[in-house]
Amino acid sequence: MVQRIRLRYTKRGRLRFTSHRDFQRAFERALRRAEVPMAYSAGFTPHPKVSYANAAPTGTGSEAEYLEIALTAPRDPERLRVQLDESLPTGLDVVEAVEARTPGFAERLTASVWELRLDGVDPAEAARAVAAFNGAETVEVQRLTKNGMRTFDARSAVVNLESLPAQGSAADGPTDRPCAILRLVVRHVTPAVRPDDVLSGLRAVADLAPPVPAAVTRLAQGLFDEETGTVTDPLAPDREAVGAAPADAVGAAAPAAAKAQA
Repeated sequence: MVQRIRLRYTKRGRLRFTSHRDFQRAFERALRRAEVPMAYSAGFTPHPKVSYANAAPTGTGSEAEYLEIALTAPRDPERLRVQLDESLPTGLDVVEAVEARTPGFAERLTASVWELRLDGVDPAEAARAVAAFNGAETVEVQRLTKNGMRTFDARSAVVNLESLPAQGSAADGPTDRPCAILRLVVRHVTPAVRPDDVLSGLRAVADLAPPVPAAVTRLAQGLFDEETGTVTDPLAPDREAVGAAPADAVGAAAPAAAKAQA
């Protein structure tokens, strides 16, 4: 392995219904089309070395999905991003690429920011439900898992839940019907608390039941900053590390690694 590249990609429009397994297949095809010099695992059935992190549930959109690939030859991150983006269907868009220069990437994905668009729900009704949810110490919900029905607290993982004006939504476009927009910041805990769990909690504490399924979009994913209450960009440390390295050191890093492999 000579180089590792971290990518941010999106799931937009109808492609939000793409399952994680479907995306994996599409991405591996894109790697072959773009002739990316991938490193492969050992064993009888080698697979390209791709590490996926916290994939969004099927049916939800996302502006902040991340993965990391391992290469056997150096590539310019931006050129690689363009090649992969052109090899994927519109809606699965590779929007950022940076060379991995820092460890512990998975540990920087500790929280997500979600937007929930509730068509047919009056904003005032949604605001009352949000106030009830935020005022509760615990909100027990149930979810069917492979091990059966599980009950857990959906409130403790929620850092912030607020109701916003419908204008300026990053989710699907406006309609003439009443519409409420919720903004949710949730920690990544075990068991994971997903946006649909929070919707179940709103139903439990305030009988809020949208007439149509919510349009859910992940807006950001990264390290939760306790001081500012924000979710920070997980690729920022890698960009800063590349910018801080001397130009000759950056240029020599890949050839030196290749020589070491030889």
